[in-house]
Amino acid sequence: MTLESTIPRFSLVVPAFNEVRYLPRLLDSVDAAGAAYARGRTALEVIVADNASTDRTGEIASARGCRVVRVRRRSIAAARNAGARSALGSVLAFVDADSRIHPDTLNAIDEALASGRYVGGASGVTMERWSLGIGMTYLLFLPMVYLTGMDTGVVFCRREDFERVGGYDEDLRFAEDVEFLTCLKRLGRQRGQRLVRLTPVKAVASTRKFDQYGDWHYFPMLARLGLSAGRGRSRERVESYWYQPNR
Repeated sequence: MTLESTIPRFSLVVPAFNEVRYLPRLLDSVDAAGAAYARGRTALEVIVADNASTDRTGEIASARGCRVVRVRRRSIAAARNAGARSALGSVLAFVDADSRIHPDTLNAIDEALASGRYVGGASGVTMERWSLGIGMTYLLFLPMVYLTGMDTGVVFCRREDFERVGGYDEDLRFAEDVEFLTCLKRLGRQRGQRLVRLTPVKAVASTRKFDQYGDWHYFPMLARLGLSAGRGRSRERVESYWYQPNR
């Protein structure tokens, strides 16, 4: 066995805070994608960036064969960056712990990057359940997705390009993924490349925020964030929504 054959092609980074409930089903979907990958399962490493969990998240990840990186600072951007720093693969991919990925995700990313036309991109998502409120929230973001080419789900790029744009901005408490893709898009434009949306391999996104706050909660939440920004309370609302989850 050569040294090259032991180095993974893909490093999938999973930021995780108290994800005992959802992490196993994500890893089940990752196993299916690894089994379907043309280069073989050994070409994929999974890194769980355990973001100060107080449950058995890290233990479960380790038992499933993941590499666990402990990240004390409660920051999604910091967790993603820490996972990326420890990665061995030439392609970096990022996915939320409460998602599930499509079985053909790795093959689709490989094909897109091999074309040379794309600097990176995302798979996009479908929701694990639908309702009128969830559907309207989904539609709210579609114009931005179509206009910018930026999406969510499994976000990916070449390792060298991740380093070139400086990774995720750890000063941002939310929307760090939008900022990262904006920087990646700018880099690609300099080389005649663009972002790609791999919609045939959409990830399945959790609806737990909707389950907790209600299917229509996003609309009043955005309004409250806008109003509280002028009163200096937006950080409090951000911390409550994104960093103090009920789990």
